[in-house]
Amino acid sequence: MRRRVVFPLAVILSLSALALCAPAIAALLHIHGDTANLAARFLPPSARHIFGTDALGRDIFVRLLFGARVSLGVGFAAAAAAAFLGTAVGLLAGYRGGWTDALLMRATDMLIALPLLPLLIILSAVDMKKLGLPDGAAASFVKIVALVGLTGWAMTARLVRARTLTLKEMDFVTAARALGVKPLLLVLRHILPNLADTVAVAAALSVGNFILIESVLSFLGFGIQPPLPSWGNMLTGAEDTIWTHASVTVYPGMMIFITVLAFNFLADGLQKTRAPAVRR
Repeated sequence: MRRRVVFPLAVILSLSALALCAPAIAALLHIHGDTANLAARFLPPSARHIFGTDALGRDIFVRLLFGARVSLGVGFAAAAAAAFLGTAVGLLAGYRGGWTDALLMRATDMLIALPLLPLLIILSAVDMKKLGLPDGAAASFVKIVALVGLTGWAMTARLVRARTLTLKEMDFVTAARALGVKPLLLVLRHILPNLADTVAVAAALSVGNFILIESVLSFLGFGIQPPLPSWGNMLTGAEDTIWTHASVTVYPGMMIFITVLAFNFLADGLQKTRAPAVRR
């Protein structure tokens, strides 16, 4: 059972380590990922350029590493925001019940019912300068994290609410309530720690989904803006040469595929690992 978690976790940690070490690897190879060299366009893989070069002569391997920093950063940051919001909403709805539960869950249902991708395209197309906010590559990262995190918490809230409804009727919670434990302390000390496994599974699934969403938005030109590289906008830059130099699109596509698959396997492994404990 542990192999269901260890293998995808090893893949995720390896990708994260490579992403964190991207500047050091680029310095070691004496390659700058943003420097164009039109004389070195579409070079095949070699000792110097492991995956070759793209249409502007930039090293694909180095850009993949820097793109991993952005794509994984969006996935982790947005998943953390969604997990926080979803846990807060689900915990409050499940514990309080009554009109609080009804109001929060109807708002959650409305968010789930909305077509997420068209909504994000519309929101991400808003001109930040007209709102008096900074614009640019770094601002696009913050904007995508905020948009995805603020719209992606609904399923986590549903899962947390369902688990909270079960936990608050268990004997240890009833005993704590009978001893006079205050509601806030009861939630924080007795219910919230027992939600960790549920939130972990939801967060693992969310990271993969959010990386896909970021890749789609960047591919359409509404996500991470150049010169900041991400796997999505690397695909955008290669779409014109897909039939003549397919490898330029294969590498970022494979990175997205492997990463999302690893997070899905991790979520499945966490779910299988916690199943015996839930049955007990």
